[in-house]
Amino acid sequence: MEDKKQRNRPKRIFINDIHKYSSKYIAQFLAGCNVKESSEDEGSETEAASSSRPAQPAFEIVGTSLDSPEQEAKQRNFPFKLYCSPTRDELLQVLLQCDVVVYNISESLTKQEIEEATWAITGKKLDCHHFQSRKMFILVSTVMTWALTKPRDSEDPDAFLTEEDFRRRRQLPKFRDHYRLENDVLKLRKVKKCKILSYVVASGLQYGKEENLFHYFFKMSWLMRLPEVPLFGPGTNYVPMIHVHDLAGVLQNVIELKPRSKYILAVDDSKNTLEEVAKVISETLGSGKLRKLPEDEATSTAAFQPEEWACLSIDLRLEAFIIKDSFNIEWRYEDGLVSNIESIVEEFKEARQLLPVRIFLFGPPAVGKTTVAQKLCHLYKIQHITINEVTEEKVTHWKAIVDASEHFSEKEVAGAQAALDNIKEHWEINGGQLPEHQLFEILQEKLNSNPCRNQGFVLDGFPNTYDQAKSIFSDEDALDQDRRFQQPVCNQEITPEHIFVLDGPDDFLIKRVQGLPQSAVERTLYTQEEFLSRLQRYRQLGASYDSVVDYFDELEIHPEYIDVSTADPEYRNVVKTITELVGQPKNYGLSPEELEQEERRLKEEEDQKLALEAAERKHRNEVALAEMALQYEQWQKDLVEVKSQEEELEEALALPLRNYLMKNVIPPLSEALLDCSKIKPEDPVNFLVLPHCRALIKVIGSNDSCHCQTIPAELWVTPAVSASRRGGCSQPRHDPLVELQLGDEEQPCSFTSSS
Repeated sequence: MEDKKQRNRPKRIFINDIHKYSSKYIAQFLAGCNVKESSEDEGSETEAASSSRPAQPAFEIVGTSLDSPEQEAKQRNFPFKLYCSPTRDELLQVLLQCDVVVYNISESLTKQEIEEATWAITGKKLDCHHFQSRKMFILVSTVMTWALTKPRDSEDPDAFLTEEDFRRRRQLPKFRDHYRLENDVLKLRKVKKCKILSYVVASGLQYGKEENLFHYFFKMSWLMRLPEVPLFGPGTNYVPMIHVHDLAGVLQNVIELKPRSKYILAVDDSKNTLEEVAKVISETLGSGKLRKLPEDEATSTAAFQPEEWACLSIDLRLEAFIIKDSFNIEWRYEDGLVSNIESIVEEFKEARQLLPVRIFLFGPPAVGKTTVAQKLCHLYKIQHITINEVTEEKVTHWKAIVDASEHFSEKEVAGAQAALDNIKEHWEINGGQLPEHQLFEILQEKLNSNPCRNQGFVLDGFPNTYDQAKSIFSDEDALDQDRRFQQPVCNQEITPEHIFVLDGPDDFLIKRVQGLPQSAVERTLYTQEEFLSRLQRYRQLGASYDSVVDYFDELEIHPEYIDVSTADPEYRNVVKTITELVGQPKNYGLSPEELEQEERRLKEEEDQKLALEAAERKHRNEVALAEMALQYEQWQKDLVEVKSQEEELEEALALPLRNYLMKNVIPPLSEALLDCSKIKPEDPVNFLVLPHCRALIKVIGSNDSCHCQTIPAELWVTPAVSASRRGGCSQPRHDPLVELQLGDEEQPCSFTSSS
């Protein structure tokens, strides 16, 4: 029971560098493989029970990556256990726990990656005698180790190489490490008692999904920025190839079948040259034209890295007999890229999310459809289609064929001339208008062109009616279906997926037309009568039972109505609404020239922003300085005013004292000074003080009552006065030197008028 449980356990498979192109899809393929049920030894009941059980996964994926586990989990849709940049010891423990180790060096161009694979083999070999069960080691290498190998019969142009020639293989110098590692893996089988079953799978140049080596041709064809896709060198070399899905199928068979052959070539049946590959890619995605350039420009123009161009320059014819005769591979593209280009292109678009954006704008005249369409085309890098421009473009094309008839076949020239004659005839009969069926053919041809199928388009204002839309977009096999009972069947490749109806009030539209300059009126034919007639016809068609909007409603492509009733010359709100509903652009983004221009534009905007901020700061500083100057000036005025008021207040407060001095002090003092100037005494101070104190006393004593009580203590200057402070007044007998006696209080005096 335990052995059966162990046998039914999913095999643990290690795959290195899951973040890389081929390792990612190998891991994804193997993770989706289920255990194959064997019904030979089981009864019908067991078989029925097994059919009701969910499929059991055959493999458990373990891998390494430079990305974090969170990033890998978001990008991968299959279960796996991830080790992010493990150490050598950690990695060795992981390898020893796995049943199968797949080391993919087919994309490894650095020596470090080769050294890691070599170390992994060495680590396994050292511990091989400790394994409890047999392990398997698969090295996914590259056919570049065969690049210089010559066929056995060099004179036979159709001679090819097979697995039997692996001992004669010769490599380019850049792939010498790959060659040595292949030999190291092959030597493992020669180790006695070794439980490692080793294989080398030499993979052809891989293609498919988002593409890797051949991505340049896909990208240049899809973008159509150049009229011709560059092809470097003659392109006559035969390129051995295999789809990544089929390469994973080869590895699955190696794991399950354990073939006896230790060296396996993994290439498909295609025998195509590089020119054939580039040509078919250009025809399917682009203009279908190639331009051959010198081989050295492949690396000088940075179109390819030197190692990548070395791979694309290989010239080998290989035949993989082992995978054809011994393996049971469910081939996806056994015939190769050229034979399956349509499916591979769709796979490429899906993997890269290069999905076309198809928009139909509808609305009354003068509502702004063309302006909005131009802005959307610039944003999404898609085609702007108007019925008039498409017709003129087609007529110009026919004229170019007729004028340059020597470069075209007689059939093409005759067809172009007949079309021009037909158009001229109908223009004369119908006043410059083509019959609807011819308009529809021209428009359908444009919608089916590679630029529209790759990037998408904005269809501007046409078709106008239900029947026109049905004739243009319906599938040819469903034209006879009755739309009253069945949903219309449309051509998904050209039918718009986003319908926007711009509408506004008639008064607003009329005022807008009236405000147009004369040149715009002449260009759009918006004369008053013509505009009103077109507006009335649009309203009538919109009110009818079968309108163009009804057609898309029946297809369940429901229109979005956007109101245009306010003045917005740039239509920012309308474009914002549409882009929010449509989503982000689904393309390669900007070209190097556009990226440089965008960087220059952003730098100019940043410089303008900084200059504006500097100007605003300068303006704010100037305003602040001006305000400070005004405040300082006002403060100065206020200060002068305050000082003036203080002076006036001081003068008002000093007026009583001044009056007192002028009345009581200045007159006697002036008299004393005059006397002093006349007598010129030796001690003018005593002369001034002593006699005038007496005079003051005389003045006081001349009164009938004593006023000494009102005299401050500071004025008592004679011994007699000092004596009065001891209790009485005495008349001085002589005039001693004046002594100013300072006191703290006033004293009574006994002076009388007689004294």
